[in-house]
Amino acid sequence: MHSVLGLLALAHHVLGAAIYQAPLKKIESVRTRMIRSGSWPDYVKERKAMRTELVLNRNTYPHPVILDTGSANLWVPDKKCVRGLKEVCEQPKCAYGMICTVFCPNKLCCDKELRINRKSGNPCQGKDYFDSAKSSSYAKLVNRTEFEIRFGERFAKGFFGNDTVRFGAAGSNRLIVPGTVFGQAESIGRIFARNPIGGILGLGFRSLAVGGVNPPFQQAVDLGLVEPIFSVYLKRLGVLARGEYGGVFTYGGLDKENCGDVIAYENLSKAMFWQFRLKEFNAGKLKLTDGWEAISDTSTSSIGVPSAIANQIATSVGAEYDFFYEVYVINCNSTVTFNLTIGSNVYVIEPTNLIAKGEIWCSLRLVSLGSSGGFGPQWVLGTPFIRQYCNIYDVGNKKIGFARPLKK
Repeated sequence: MHSVLGLLALAHHVLGAAIYQAPLKKIESVRTRMIRSGSWPDYVKERKAMRTELVLNRNTYPHPVILDTGSANLWVPDKKCVRGLKEVCEQPKCAYGMICTVFCPNKLCCDKELRINRKSGNPCQGKDYFDSAKSSSYAKLVNRTEFEIRFGERFAKGFFGNDTVRFGAAGSNRLIVPGTVFGQAESIGRIFARNPIGGILGLGFRSLAVGGVNPPFQQAVDLGLVEPIFSVYLKRLGVLARGEYGGVFTYGGLDKENCGDVIAYENLSKAMFWQFRLKEFNAGKLKLTDGWEAISDTSTSSIGVPSAIANQIATSVGAEYDFFYEVYVINCNSTVTFNLTIGSNVYVIEPTNLIAKGEIWCSLRLVSLGSSGGFGPQWVLGTPFIRQYCNIYDVGNKKIGFARPLKK
């Protein structure tokens, strides 16, 4: 998805209950910065990130990772990624093609995307990395198990390891989860080179996890460390805001400080993503009643819809697609709302959460996803929806709930 906003979080513990919170700090995204500078056309695929910090063992540096309900693995850059594979891959026996596949000692050298990375620079350079030699609780898996996670240009390749994960920065009271299997990335996509993101913390279900590993939050639940529920509150901030408090991520319970009573819980239609049924959609004079599979995704900065529907919505609300910047441009004073029927309730996304106001023009937080058949997700409800309504993720009962924020 396209990038609009980045959030940085430091975790703290709420005394008196097994609930942990991560306040979020807004930073300017790569996309916003590049549009302002006029260099956006050279780099049009970067996603928004909502970040928190975690530590692998007490002796290692914190990693700023994306909180992502659209995936289920934890991975961070490994020391090998930062040092790079240049010396190994430049050997004649690692030349791209069949020779590499047969003779190269590290098959990562055979990947076309990685060869491009080596020419344009190592995306891992400058990032905090994990060094297993400095971790007293690290456990190497008996058999090396490799992983590859790919979402367009967002990809990571490496191997799995086992260590204690601490949610939050050093000095704070943190949820400590031993025995967590995580990915040690030996190579990552170029998209990560232009931002401080140091990994992804997936919050989906185990059935979604690459390699079938137990996601970190589920590991905490299985160990009885935290209740099987987490929630997200996002504060409304302008697209150009920087360094401001942006909301809070709560795991182990409800956020009663920032969120009101739960309007309703909806059963998940499939417990992989946080996927549920979207019955109806209204915007302007457009009314659609076909029904779709939708997911709540904290790492997506727009409302993602099938391409045919995106065009209908844009026409209905007076937005035009700008092929240069790859956004839907809309009147900054538009009063457009998106009305989504989920279960027996209608959830309204207001203009303040739908329209990104820039310095010169405004864009609609809408993106085309192409088409999706079967039972996979067709709509992605990203931060415009999550900012409008607190999202409550009930892992134990496989339900998702929505609540109005007490603060806007």
